[in-house]
Amino acid sequence: MLPKASQPLSRAKIPSKFSINAVLNKREEAVAEEKTDNSEEHLPKNHFTETDLQTEWQKFLEKIKEKDIVMFSAINGFRLSKKDEDTILIAYPSESAKSEFTKIQADFFNHFTHKVNHFRIKTDFVIDVALKKEILTKRKIFDKFAQINPVLKDLDDLLKFDFS
Repeated sequence: MLPKASQPLSRAKIPSKFSINAVLNKREEAVAEEKTDNSEEHLPKNHFTETDLQTEWQKFLEKIKEKDIVMFSAINGFRLSKKDEDTILIAYPSESAKSEFTKIQADFFNHFTHKVNHFRIKTDFVIDVALKKEILTKRKIFDKFAQINPVLKDLDDLLKFDFS
């Protein structure tokens, strides 16, 4: 069995003063730092109104309705409102609807930011169960009326109504 060395036998590579790779790496790091520092500062930040937001949201919904009716059904209940100059408040009915919205969120905000020329928009999400749309079946409608008028419940027991 061969004994193992506790430290590497060769010395660490020390780049020479004339190393091309070292110079190129330093330049790439400097360029990357410049890009990240100035990217947010020089973006346009024009004013937009609540009406602009609602108009573009309705146009976007119409476009989605033509392309993908399932996606439209999922995001139709969303309510967008302007919270302040840079923030849009998005109220959504359920987590599953929010996950569908995240798929197309970039498409809408890309179009909207170019339309209003405001590139510093942030979004806040708030769940609002009041936006959830309940599907009323004939049985649910009958039960609601039966609560108002108990005679209907007796009539249903007697005649065995079929609400399917």
